[in-house]
Amino acid sequence: MSPLPKALPFWLSLCLPPLAVLGMVQGGWTIALLPLSTWWLFTLLDAITGRNTENPDPGTPDAALTAYRMVTLVWFPIQIALLALMLWYVPRAAHLDTGEKIALFFGMGVVSGTIGINYAHELMHQKSRLERWLADLLLASVLYSHFRSEHLRVHHLHVGTPRDPVTARYNEGFHRFFPRVLRQCPQSAWAAEAAMLARRGLTRWHRSNPFWRYALLQAGFLALALSLGGWQGLGLFLVQAFTAIWQLELVNYIEHYGLTRRHLGEGKYEHVLPRHSWNADQKASNWLLINLQRHSDHHYKPDRRFPVLQTYAEDEAPQLPYGYPLMTMAAMVPPLWKRIMNRRVKAWRRQHYPDIADWHPYNKALNPVAG
Repeated sequence: MSPLPKALPFWLSLCLPPLAVLGMVQGGWTIALLPLSTWWLFTLLDAITGRNTENPDPGTPDAALTAYRMVTLVWFPIQIALLALMLWYVPRAAHLDTGEKIALFFGMGVVSGTIGINYAHELMHQKSRLERWLADLLLASVLYSHFRSEHLRVHHLHVGTPRDPVTARYNEGFHRFFPRVLRQCPQSAWAAEAAMLARRGLTRWHRSNPFWRYALLQAGFLALALSLGGWQGLGLFLVQAFTAIWQLELVNYIEHYGLTRRHLGEGKYEHVLPRHSWNADQKASNWLLINLQRHSDHHYKPDRRFPVLQTYAEDEAPQLPYGYPLMTMAAMVPPLWKRIMNRRVKAWRRQHYPDIADWHPYNKALNPVAG
C-alpha cells in the first residue's frame, strides 16, 4: 500500500474544526459535538477497531513519512484560523447565550489541547527550525509555552524520579496533581533554562533565554484575542487556554502514574526504559493522537517520529486497559482511577523490581503526602 492511504487515518483531526463551525452557527446541542467526538466517539471507535500491535520499520527515512508529517505542519494555520474566527464571531453572535459561548470555547480548548498541544509535542522534538517554531506558536496559543522547556529539559531527563513534576505519584489523585504541576512546572522549566545558560557562561536574563520568546508570543495571542473579541473575547480565549492545559495535564497524569526508575545511589537512576511509561495500542485513539499512546517507545527513543513509534508486549512495558480518551475521563474520578490502576502499578512493581520489598521510601520521595 502506498504511504498516503496508510497515513489518512492520522488526518482524522481535520474533521474537528467543521464541528466547531457548526456549533458556532447553530448553537444548542451541536456545541457538544467537539468534546463528544474526541472523548466518546473515539472510545467507541477503539472498541470497534481494536488494537494495533504491528510495528513499522524504525529505520524508515523521513522522506517516506511525508504523508504522515504533513498533518502536523498544516494544523497550526487551521487551528489559528478557527480560533480567530471564533474570537471575532462568538462575542457578536446574538443567538448564543453566555453559557453557549463558554461551552464553545471549552470545546475549542479540547481541540487545542487534544490536537494542538499534542502536535506541538511532536514538533518540538524535531531538529527542523520550522517545526520547532510551529510548536512554539501552538503552545503560545494556549499560554503554555514553558511546556517546551519543561518537557525537553526536565521531563525526558528525570521521568520516574522525584525531580520530574509531571510523573504522577502513586496514590496521587488528579485533583491534587493538577495544581501541583501548574505551580512546579514553570519553576522547573525556568531553572532548567537558567542552568543551560549558566553552562554557557550566560546569565538567566540573557536574550537567548527562550522565556523571552515565550512571553512575547503569549502576549501576542492575548492582544489578538482582545483586538478580535474585546474583553469578552479575551475572557473566552482564557477559557480555551485553561481547558487545553487541563487536557494536556490529564494526559501527563496517566502516562507515568506510579512508575519509578530504580535509584542507584548518589542521585543517579537507571536509564529510561519502555517499562517506565504506560503503553496503549488502541488503534482509533492512536490515529487521533498520532501514536502518542505508544509512549513507552517515545521515552525510550525520543527522536523517533510518530509514524515509526513501536508498541511493546506486556512483559516489556505496562499496558493501559483502555485508550487515552476513556482513561483521562476515569482520571477525573480518583477513586475509580485508583481502583483501575493501583493494582496494575503493584503488579508492575512485582514484575520488574521483585527485589524491592519496601516501596515506602520510593512513594515518600515522589509523593510525601501519600507515604
